[in-house]
Amino acid sequence: MHDYLVIGGGSAGCVVAAELARREAGTVMVVEAGPSEHHPLVSIPFGLIWLLGSRRDWAYRSAPMHAVGGRTIAIPRGRMVGGSGAINSMVWFRGRRSDFDGWNVPGWAWSDVEPAFEAVEIHLKPSRMDDPHVLTKGLASMLGAKGQTIPTPEYESAGVVTNNVVRGRRNSAATAFLRPRTEVEVRTGCEVDALIWSGDRVSGVRLVDGGEIKAAKGVVLSSGSIGSPSILMRSGVGPQDHLSRLGIDARIEAPEVGENLHDHPGTGLHFEGSGTGYGLELAQWPAWAWAPFRYVLTRTGRLASPTVEGSAFFNARGDDAEPDVQSHFIPFYLDWQGRKYPLKSGYFADVCLCRPKSRGSLRLMSKEARAAPIIDLGLLRDDSDLETLTAGIERLRALLAKADFGPRRAVEAHPGPDVTGTALKDHIRGNAGTAYHPVGTLRLGGPVTARLRVDGTENLWVADASVMPQVTSANTNAPSMMIGWKAAEFIAEDAAWKGPDQNKPCWAVTRIWPKPMPHARSSNEWSMGWMTTGSMT
Repeated sequence: MHDYLVIGGGSAGCVVAAELARREAGTVMVVEAGPSEHHPLVSIPFGLIWLLGSRRDWAYRSAPMHAVGGRTIAIPRGRMVGGSGAINSMVWFRGRRSDFDGWNVPGWAWSDVEPAFEAVEIHLKPSRMDDPHVLTKGLASMLGAKGQTIPTPEYESAGVVTNNVVRGRRNSAATAFLRPRTEVEVRTGCEVDALIWSGDRVSGVRLVDGGEIKAAKGVVLSSGSIGSPSILMRSGVGPQDHLSRLGIDARIEAPEVGENLHDHPGTGLHFEGSGTGYGLELAQWPAWAWAPFRYVLTRTGRLASPTVEGSAFFNARGDDAEPDVQSHFIPFYLDWQGRKYPLKSGYFADVCLCRPKSRGSLRLMSKEARAAPIIDLGLLRDDSDLETLTAGIERLRALLAKADFGPRRAVEAHPGPDVTGTALKDHIRGNAGTAYHPVGTLRLGGPVTARLRVDGTENLWVADASVMPQVTSANTNAPSMMIGWKAAEFIAEDAAWKGPDQNKPCWAVTRIWPKPMPHARSSNEWSMGWMTTGSMT
């Protein structure tokens, strides 16, 4: 028996568990379906290319999506302690200030979340890469005088990204938050089937193997935008008609569970040329042979690269409006023809929508926990998303032509500079993917309250990217950790707060008025003012 169970040891889960322990809210256990993060490929930044699709990746695939030609696409999600933050490119962006103000949820405006970001960054220590590729260094020049050495979604900018790599090693939420808290118990290889209920109160979880783990004070779902709503629906919280068809008893009718699913859609340009970016061309074989030794000795070089080394934010149509697209720059040759080890060199740059309008949904395939859910990202369902992506690709071409790449400039090999207009739109429909940032399936103000409690329940919270009403305008790892921090803050405050017994006098209060507290759970929790020192009974 622990006071709190955190289901999922990902970016938000590691933070909320560590912070609950630090705040002495009670004993904490993290329940993780995958293995430990203790593996050399996890700590080596470039190791992510071998982790994707491995046993440490849930390796989901989407349902066929009509607007992208009926294609299914890969949806990697981390399946280990550290979660997706242990297999990602470690890019660190908070998002735009207006993203959070635009959520229009009490307690989640920019002024509310900025302190949480600052607190997280004390632990993460995000910084720019020490030894980026020369092409990445030249990226800032693509915007001329407007270009910045540190890119930000607040305005048009380009350059080497900030990431959570410390001395050449991945610094995930597991490394920075969870592991230093030795009092937090971590159980790996424990996949959760469903929640255990006592009325509307959650008292623990049932595992896929039939075992049970109990919680005295509550359960925090931190299994991500796919895992958290899936667990809720298997536990009877979700759209009643959908659950009934699967033979699941609906405890709480919550039609929005699984809705609002979206991601940053994007498509990219592949450049090829000898002596340009990193690649497996014969001339680079000696450098690849030396790379492991260089990494061990200096923590620099190719293996220290998180692959995404640069980024740019700009307005797709170039009309001096705020940035609406992001480009990720990878100074490695990426093959588009299915070849595993092409003997080429080059680089890659994509365009992703900062604020997509298209929405999809998540539903269960069956009530069995090990059956992958039906994941419809709804890519390009809104026509305006395709229009902005098309304009963004055209402008990216023009901007990259201005970048100071010197003799390392390569030619666009795919789709090719002649693919424009209607042909470019067709290409995008046939090739668009995502930035691997699924969010929104348990949005704040919908199934989840502003204080991250699942509406209609007791002792059950959600802390992960599923609560975002709208995806932030850049990579989502930093906001996910911020959400974990805020969750611990809310839960610890609620655990400590005990409203006055309405049947007893409040001896030390000189004035009391019926103003609901920001975290009030009912109309009986009042805010007190002009309070003198002393105890309250």
